[in-house]
Amino acid sequence: MRENGLDAGWWVAGGLLLVVVIVVGAAVVMDAEEPVAPGGFGPAPVSGGGAPPDLSSMTPREAADRLFNRVMSAAAREDTAEANSFLPMAINAYELAEPLNADGLFHLSLLQRAAGDYEASLATALEGLQEAPNHLLNLSSAAEAELRLGQTEAGRAHYQRLLEAWDQELATGRSEYEEHAPLLPLIREDAEAFISGGDGP
Repeated sequence: MRENGLDAGWWVAGGLLLVVVIVVGAAVVMDAEEPVAPGGFGPAPVSGGGAPPDLSSMTPREAADRLFNRVMSAAAREDTAEANSFLPMAINAYELAEPLNADGLFHLSLLQRAAGDYEASLATALEGLQEAPNHLLNLSSAAEAELRLGQTEAGRAHYQRLLEAWDQELATGRSEYEEHAPLLPLIREDAEAFISGGDGP
């Protein structure tokens, strides 16, 4: 396991830096004082320094989401020191907020992958798929973790399932699909590239 430092290659591999920028960009358009909505990314700081948010006034899930934002904002700025500082806290916060819904498990899986703990990232994504077998975000996260672990056929199977379930799953109207709308075309692009013989994530 490696939860004590940001994987230096995580946010540059497979377009993940672009994912981070999209996530942060979607968050910062919200007012900085607005509470984090459960299941959403909520506001995120765009500059380093400053006092950490007062997590004591938040629910466990709100606190986890706020720390998630802090890590993603730091990664988008390539501020490895700040990302490393808040990454273990964010992972622990999601664990304290359990039980998590499928979207929360996706957040945690993403953080675990950022920490280079691909086995934990995979296990978390698979837990999300137990709750929602065709959840697009967790299918993508599971596939990416499997590919990092060298489990090519398992990754292919999850990407194939993602593509087959795409239209029907989007029609469910899950709130996280709206919240993470800019991310969806990227995960579909990764899946199609891998299935068609491209490099994938």
